[in-house]
Formats: sequence, C-alpha cells, structure tokens
Amino acid sequence: MSKALDDRAAELLKLLVERYIRDGQPVGSRTLSRMAGLALSPATIRNVMADLDELGFVASPHTSAGRIPTTRGYRYFVDALLSPESLSANEKELIASELLPRDRSPADLVQAASNLLSEMSRMAGVVTMPRRNLAVLRRIEFLPLSGNRVLTILVVNQHEVQNRIIYTERPYGADELERYANLLNEHFAGRDLVSLRQALVEEAADAQAHVNLLLREAATMAEQALRPQGAGDYIVAGRPNLMGFQELADVQRLRGLFEALDAKRDLLDLFDQCLNADRVQLFIGDESGYRVLDECSVVTAPYYVDGKIAGTLGVIGPTRMAYHRIIPIVRETARLLSAGLKGEG
Repeated sequence: MSKALDDRAAELLKLLVERYIRDGQPVGSRTLSRMAGLALSPATIRNVMADLDELGFVASPHTSAGRIPTTRGYRYFVDALLSPESLSANEKELIASELLPRDRSPADLVQAASNLLSEMSRMAGVVTMPRRNLAVLRRIEFLPLSGNRVLTILVVNQHEVQNRIIYTERPYGADELERYANLLNEHFAGRDLVSLRQALVEEAADAQAHVNLLLREAATMAEQALRPQGAGDYIVAGRPNLMGFQELADVQRLRGLFEALDAKRDLLDLFDQCLNADRVQLFIGDESGYRVLDECSVVTAPYYVDGKIAGTLGVIGPTRMAYHRIIPIVRETARLLSAGLKGEG
C-alpha cells in the first residue's frame, strides 16, 4: 500500500472515490466542499487535490477541471478507507437457495454461482471449474491397449472415475501392468494427485539410483497418467452487462475483453494466481498484468472442496465498481459454493 495520507487528504480522497463510483463524473473541488462537512474552503480543498494529483492518487481528464481516481487512488481507497457493507438477510438467503440444495451437481453449482455473481453485481461473474488434480487417489489400474498404449483408470475421491491413455516406449502385458498397479495402490492410495505426482517423480529417481526396476517403471507410468490434461475451464455469465459501462464502451476495448473471456488462457492464468490466497483478492486496472483488463477491476476469492482450495470465483467490471458491495458478494458466494460442493445444508 502507498504511504499513509494525513486524515484530511484521506477523507477527501474517500469522498472523491465514492462520488465518482456513484456518478461516473469527474469530481470538482466545489462539489467536495459541499460534501465534506469539514469546514474547508474550496481553496484548501484545491490544494489538497493538487497534492493528491502530484502523488498519483487522482488525475484530471482533459475535458474537465474535476478529478477522477487513478489505479493508485483506488488501491489506497480499498486497502485503507473502505468499509465493506454486510449483505442483507434476503441476499444471503438468495445465494444459499441457489448453492446449498443437495441434489445439484458440481457443474450446476458452478453455473449457478456464476449467474449469481453476475445478477447481484450487474457485471460479469466468473467461476473456474473445480480442479481435478486436487482430487484424492483411491485406486489406479492399468490395462494394455494395442501398440505402445496403456489405458489408465483412476478412481478418485469417493466414486469418480477418470480414464486416460498414455503412450509408452514399449508394449506391456496385463500381468506386468497389474503388478505396477498393485505396487502403486499399496504405497500411494489416499494421496491427493498434486502431491502424489511430485512423489512419483521423486520415487522414480530414487528407484533409478537403487536399481529398482519395478518401482521405477510403475512410478514413471503413473506420473505420466497424472500430468495436467491441458488448460482448465471456467463459466462466465453477464458479459452483456459490461456493455452498459461508459468506461468500457469503446468497441475495440470491448472486443478485446470478450475475446479474452472466450480464449480463457490469460484469465485462467490470472485466476490460478488466486489459488495461492485464502481470502478475497483485487486486481485494479493494470495490476492484473493483462492489457485487456487495464480499465477493469477483478475481485476474486477461492472456494474449497474437502478443505482444499479447488477453484476461484470472481467479478469482472470497470474500475469504477462499488467495491463495498462487490467484495461481500464475492466472499459470501465463495463461502456458500464451498458448502454446497461439500453437501452441507
């Protein structure tokens, strides 16, 4: 966070950001003098605004004498001045009614969460699909196929079955593959797939050193079966909402943003960064590192399955968003999606 402002500058920055979020128009010193209730003259306010401008917290558009917040101004506002509001009982009940029914599949819950984020924020709601590589291995089996191919059958979590075909350097017989599977099930069942894959890499190297051919072959084969299967995915709702914001109305900007939402790669990279956090995160303007989001803010939170972070959800909208409202919406949706995926009522 930026160096702390004195109380007067902080209060005026807070008022300016709140007014700009509400109206979308540059805020002048005269307007602030009427709002502040600080018994400050317009001249004093102009001086403070000039200081904030020089520090990079606000900027003056060419067409107006008023000022608007910069990315740095928004960041200071969010980190030091913002008081997120509590959701109403009706809003909490709405989210719970969509995400806690026991008869909904994970895919349905993810879609419902995306729709809720969009409807409640009136922006775009994004929810990544639960990461399969966070699943826990219950059993692994190998079956020989024609050529140098092996069918790997993974039983994960309680009853989910994943089938993957791997390519080997030579053909394997059924008996040989059964020995490999028995060895792996004996030593590695119950491990989550992320840590298991790393353990298999280490076991294969250790087996190489100790000339344990059976363990090396089994570990190498299983590690190949557990490699990530390409990019993840997410569900997005509410793209048309973004067309209603003046800041995003430029056709080229909107086209770039929609193309990024469709292509998914960059946004998945951004949302994957949030898997390392256990709380709400904000990327304001160019903080995301992606040019297409320079005029946007992204508010994210992780959600959990069986106590482990399984994915990320969030809201994408203009930097002029009502952070005091969007943050609790994202936080509560993440909490109840986690509960819904665990099957808690």
